[in-house]
Amino acid sequence: MTESSDNKQLLHLVFGGELSSLEDVQFRDLNALDIVGMFPDYASALAAWKAKAQQTVDNAHMRYFIVHMHRLLTPGGKTIES
Repeated sequence: MTESSDNKQLLHLVFGGELSSLEDVQFRDLNALDIVGMFPDYASALAAWKAKAQQTVDNAHMRYFIVHMHRLLTPGGKTIES
């Protein structure tokens, strides 16, 4: 499937978990990570991140992150072929 440049997907992953301490990004239990999902653009990923962060606002150790997957898939803008 070919994407046109007008509909270019910029995949983002939203995930979170409880941190061991507030000073470092080390998760308490990797098996308990909350994988919120993959999103086709930053705006939808940000909306999902905000919703999850708001749900866990009472737990200072719970953190959610947005990973720019499209940057990992095409570092430097070059297409990676397998």
